[in-house]
Amino acid sequence: MSTPRKQVILGAYLGGVNHHTAWWLPEAGSQADFSSFEHTARTAERGKFDFFFLAEGLILRERAGKIFDQDIIGRPDTFTVLASIAAVTEHLGLAGTINATFNEPYELARQLASLDHLSDGRAAWNVVTSFDAFTGQNFRRGGFLDPADRYARAEETLNAVRALWDSWDAADIVADKSSGRFLARPDAGSFAFHGSQFGISGRFTVPRSPQGRPVILQAGVSPQGRAFAAANADAIFSPYGKLPEAADFYRDIKARAIAAGRAAEDIKILPSASFVLGDTEAEAIEKYHAIRTEQVTGQTALILLEQIWNRDLSGYDPEGPVPDIDPDPDAAPIIQGRAFVHQDRFATVERLRQVAEAKKLNLREVVIDQFERGPLVGTPAQVAEQIDAFVQNDGSDGFILGSHLVPWGLDEFVDKVVPLLQERGALRTEYTGTTLRDNLGLPDVRSAATVPARA
Repeated sequence: MSTPRKQVILGAYLGGVNHHTAWWLPEAGSQADFSSFEHTARTAERGKFDFFFLAEGLILRERAGKIFDQDIIGRPDTFTVLASIAAVTEHLGLAGTINATFNEPYELARQLASLDHLSDGRAAWNVVTSFDAFTGQNFRRGGFLDPADRYARAEETLNAVRALWDSWDAADIVADKSSGRFLARPDAGSFAFHGSQFGISGRFTVPRSPQGRPVILQAGVSPQGRAFAAANADAIFSPYGKLPEAADFYRDIKARAIAAGRAAEDIKILPSASFVLGDTEAEAIEKYHAIRTEQVTGQTALILLEQIWNRDLSGYDPEGPVPDIDPDPDAAPIIQGRAFVHQDRFATVERLRQVAEAKKLNLREVVIDQFERGPLVGTPAQVAEQIDAFVQNDGSDGFILGSHLVPWGLDEFVDKVVPLLQERGALRTEYTGTTLRDNLGLPDVRSAATVPARA
């Protein structure tokens, strides 16, 4: 008996504060106007995507105490944007990045459950953490949280939020025939949660939402991050866009999920990717190189390397060799507000030097070569093949796609690649589920049996 064909999960993101967005192009639109969010979301829904993903920036990024002058400045509030998108879409999931360090469980539970109700079951929470004083200065709590405690707080925050969601079950709303109204049972919404981070009790105001629990997303490459995701997340963002390392990560997360008492299919693996299409492969490659050259200016290349070296590299020529000095991990951070994804500075520097020597690349060319998020480049047929083959070979369960051109870039993918994926039987032609969980193929948690019994 043949193995069923895996369905490709697709998410769409709108580029924000990063070097992947060519915001200076004359044809580019705003990253803050609602029209940009609306266009991207409507386009994704037209392409039968699973969800729209919104990143979050809690503070303006800096270099040596000054705001990046090549970044987009500012980002509207996540919940406000997603609630607005809910009004102009019908099926598309709404995934928001919300920090677990600087928000309280009651507020998070209420906002996410409200979004799930307003959207008829389409809400998702990308759980992220922070520990640095730079980000914390915008909040009452400041930067008190030790880096070693950030996942402990995130896990307890998530557990507390789930306790609030589960404080209501399907039986808590009953119909009163005499009045024609729906009434809540006396103990509906009552909760008490006590841990090392929180001691809270009270009455949760939002009845159980259409999904039971909104979908949980997470990104984490470190052993702590992988363990947290495998135990708690419905989907995890993978940083790997190439086989076989992507397949290794896929197997590791699935195995961790099984070890945590879950089924392998209960967690989805999703790398982000950009795409460049052409009528021929040569045309697509030429367009890709032109876009990357525009995106990674000399200044951008130096800043990306400064995050690794943690040194002022402004005196180095971007068209010259990779710096020959060692990183300084003990100095105060020169780059503030960027997530640091390199676990070992010295090993990363050595790898960059080896790549530069082997490929005969200068500093800027090394950055272009090594800081890509896994581009999908080719004709529409070739890109459809790349996506399908990657998913069928367990490199991931799908992709979160974005374009260098906001907000119009996704249109080309939906018009030219989506029909080919549908012809292959790898992508739905119509939405079949009623919630985001349904469409992602995640376990149904709407049953009252999932809620701990109350006396």
